[in-house]
Amino acid sequence: MSTPFYVSPQQAMADRAEYARKGIARGRSLVVLQYADGIVFVGENPSRALHKFSEIYDRIGFAAAGKYNEYENLRIGGVRYADLRGYTYDRDDVTARGLANVYAQTLGTIFSSAGEKPYEVELVVAEVGATAAGDQIYRLPHDGSIVDEHGSVAVGGNAEQISTYLDQRHRDGMSLPEALKLAVQALSSQANGSDRDIPADRLEVAVLDRTRSQQRKFKRIRGRQLERLLQPEVSKETQAEVVSSDGASEDDGE
Repeated sequence: MSTPFYVSPQQAMADRAEYARKGIARGRSLVVLQYADGIVFVGENPSRALHKFSEIYDRIGFAAAGKYNEYENLRIGGVRYADLRGYTYDRDDVTARGLANVYAQTLGTIFSSAGEKPYEVELVVAEVGATAAGDQIYRLPHDGSIVDEHGSVAVGGNAEQISTYLDQRHRDGMSLPEALKLAVQALSSQANGSDRDIPADRLEVAVLDRTRSQQRKFKRIRGRQLERLLQPEVSKETQAEVVSSDGASEDDGE
């Protein structure tokens, strides 16, 4: 009679964590930064249909790195949770903290289950407040833990290197063009110290803008609007025009 192969619980969990981290690292990085009027999401994404960033509810945005089919299922579940809670109670009862708790429970259950593989995803849930002090950013790794972030956060790919770059350069009160250019510079930085060029048509950019008059604060920025914000000199009038415009080609949500 052969002896069953034994793996300690500690080793099994470490192996599952390593598996998930490797899967997430294979994807492209994305960053989420606070700026003076809200929160900006920036990532390298050549696809026009498979989004990394999405609107969850009025003031709440969602960002994800890793396997698309897995984080898309989580995004849909978050939208359903937010819609049901807002309809049952009040729209103000839908918060990023509550949504992060729901995601944490789901990811934690899947990670600890021996019957299925862990999700290869890392999430960011952000909520824009009435002032910068009310902004909330939560990072959720593959194991379901919750990390309360401030200022900037990077996930996926070489997130550690990008986070270090942002920590050294990000500051409170940045304008949208300044935050956007910093995000692109961070994504372009290489481990050897050189930079690569990321054209505007390979970027996915969205904002949660507290100054918008609409109840929904999420807006995608792309095409000529994005190119204008990436120019070396951007006036306040240009910034306000880009963010406030609501053309049919620049859809706000999903």
